Amino acid sequence: MNFIHIAGNLGADPEVRFTSSGKKVTTMKVATRSRRGKNGEDITIWWRVTVWGEQFDKMISFLKKGSAVMVYGDVHKPEIFTDREGKPQVSLDITAVHLEFSPFGSGKPQNNSGEAQKAAPAPTGPVAPFGAAPMADSPINPYMKAGAPQGKGETFDDEVPF
Repeated sequence: MNFIHIAGNLGADPEVRFTSSGKKVTTMKVATRSRRGKNGEDITIWWRVTVWGEQFDKMISFLKKGSAVMVYGDVHKPEIFTDREGKPQVSLDITAVHLEFSPFGSGKPQNNSGEAQKAAPAPTGPVAPFGAAPMADSPINPYMKAGAPQGKGETFDDEVPF
């Protein structure tokens, strides 16, 4: 197998189909940019990404044309074909093993009307740093009272999942 990891944007909404045996197949067209053109200009490389089954259904429902996405999967042998204008083109296909929302997106999610959505208001008051236990009276855990023991470093056998 030849695995590849790409980051790009969807060129169209994901398309969902079913095989004759009823297996779900979702295809996406992902555009990536590279500076490998003549004189260092950007060129766009299009990838056809295939997702088998329902493993990414919850995520795919949020993906629309223009969404930034990262794909990790098995890359197939490139196929050369002739487009409508008679020019040779290359088809690059990936069978996705893992999908992620890309942190390199525009940061401005768009709704159906194309307008940027309003960001959620930032929490006010004391907020714990990432990975730390919530602070007393913080908006993260409003049920914790000031001065109550926060249980730092304590573990209980009934909380261990194995």
